[in-house]
Amino acid sequence: MNVRDQDFAEYFAAKSDAMRGTAYLLCGDWHRAEDLVQTTFIKLFRVWNRIGESGRLDAYTRRILVHTFLDETRRGFFRREQVTDEPADRAVEQAGPEDRMVLVRALARVPARQRTALVLRYWEDLSLEETAQAMKCSTGTVKSQTSRGLTALRGLLPAPTASF
Repeated sequence: MNVRDQDFAEYFAAKSDAMRGTAYLLCGDWHRAEDLVQTTFIKLFRVWNRIGESGRLDAYTRRILVHTFLDETRRGFFRREQVTDEPADRAVEQAGPEDRMVLVRALARVPARQRTALVLRYWEDLSLEETAQAMKCSTGTVKSQTSRGLTALRGLLPAPTASF
């Protein structure tokens, strides 16, 4: 294995799990998330020799992931219906890890660009500027997509119940 391949293998080993988590939040399916990450790293490997500054490598890889997801969404790959154990309109009082699953299911129903903005801003903790760069749009677009995404997400989540 040459130095180029070794560097890429080390980067993949260090970052693929984090990218897989981001991909899962974008698409809501672990198998599809794995496919997105695989496609992302294939695209990254193709340009690996041209990438200069390693400090920007994470942002570049994240941008590839986001664009791969959005491209697949535009082509309809991720628009298939998903079968779940519970009807989507049934509110269930849950606590702990189950709350996370409710949130992930609701997030999967938010439109793709809004979901992307939410994941990058709140999961990846990117600034407005970094998110705009990753999505190749203006900061105003990020703000509006984030706002609309939060509104859509709130509409999909069960109403909180007070327990005394």
